[in-house]
Amino acid sequence: MSILSRSITLGLGLSAAALGFSQSAWAVPSFARQTGLACAACHTTYPELTAFGRLFKLNGYTLTGLQQVQSSGGQGLPELKINEIPPFSAMFQTSVTHMKEEMPPGSPYYNSQNNNVEFPQQMSFFFAGEMSPHMGSFIQFTYDHQQDHFSIDNTDIRYANQAMGGNLIYGLDMNNNPSVEDPWQSTPAWGYPFASSDLTPGPVASLVDGTFAQQVAGLGAYAMWNNLVYGDFHLYRSEQQGVSQPYPLGPTANSTISGVAPYWRLALQHNFGENYIEVGTYGMAADMTPPSGALPYSGRDKYLDTALDAQYERNFGENSLVVRTTYIHEKQSLDASQAGGLATNSSNTLNTFRINGTYHIGDKSGLSAGYFNTTGSSDAKLYSQANGFAGNPDTTGYILQATYLPWQNIQFGVQYTGFTKFNGASSNYDGAGRSASDNNTLYVYGWFMW
Repeated sequence: MSILSRSITLGLGLSAAALGFSQSAWAVPSFARQTGLACAACHTTYPELTAFGRLFKLNGYTLTGLQQVQSSGGQGLPELKINEIPPFSAMFQTSVTHMKEEMPPGSPYYNSQNNNVEFPQQMSFFFAGEMSPHMGSFIQFTYDHQQDHFSIDNTDIRYANQAMGGNLIYGLDMNNNPSVEDPWQSTPAWGYPFASSDLTPGPVASLVDGTFAQQVAGLGAYAMWNNLVYGDFHLYRSEQQGVSQPYPLGPTANSTISGVAPYWRLALQHNFGENYIEVGTYGMAADMTPPSGALPYSGRDKYLDTALDAQYERNFGENSLVVRTTYIHEKQSLDASQAGGLATNSSNTLNTFRINGTYHIGDKSGLSAGYFNTTGSSDAKLYSQANGFAGNPDTTGYILQATYLPWQNIQFGVQYTGFTKFNGASSNYDGAGRSASDNNTLYVYGWFMW
């Protein structure tokens, strides 16, 4: 799970482990129990959604084939409709991580040994399925090996209904991670790589790219018209885990959203023959109050993220190809952080580009490749706080992965992440002789769902 750092300003200068920490994006067997359908009905190689899986999510996770406890109400009583079997499931993920060269002492990723084993890396319990007519949930509680405790992970609770003879699906949604409600894997919350090491550094993350994960509460509405046009709009407030409410003052305080932060999404999808394509845009704006320990400052920092995304799918008999891409442009107005000594510049930009593809060989295996590139303004103070930053966030690399599913609910994977540039340079990026390729990482994992 992604953790909001001491401040958003400083957080943008910290490397997110392996492209934004290991992704909390799971296929959930309680959905299979509820519907009576195999996992492959909603997923190719989990957690990637099929067209049916996207519709299941848009309709509020409410399709069921289970026997129900039902009451039509009457005499002033409300209607009741719940599953006889509680919608619980579990996940266990274990992994081994090998970095080409160990991080030096003093680095936040320093470890006295290489070939690190995490058993578990993550372990989750889910309450996921129909809650009542037109209402369903995806609620995840995760034990994180690095933090050594359970906490709330991705949560999506929604009301869904239909109109216009089923041509309009609409709903209300509550969640704790911008884009977690999205039905595609081209936006950040469910983006590639779906599993990754939390022991190695990665590029700087923009505001909409996982920085707020599990640290905000959002309420909004969404709609899909004619299986063609999708849109949603949410408003978010800070809701940071492990922090007293109201938020404390002092040098250890986190940045918080001033007022509400809007998140928007618009996408078009279309099938033509064996081909499917989605193109869309999303974004977020937020006024942030830096930690009071950064005094003196006046005003607030302002962030505006605007993004484009696309997803392409093509069937080749029993095999299939999926290609996903996104580009995020972030504009930072850092008057408050500059006055408080946290940033050199009063304004910066940060650009993130990712493209990746997976070739599914039947339902049992897949080969994936991805490319990522982060560029941005040089800022000696903003990017000087962690892991050898030399004032520049530019990072470029690639990801290669092979997955195998002996059964639909068990997945094994081998992943290699290579860096051609890290924190602004290919070699000696930290001033101590470390090369970008020294961060190359081999990651082997087992992922068990039941």
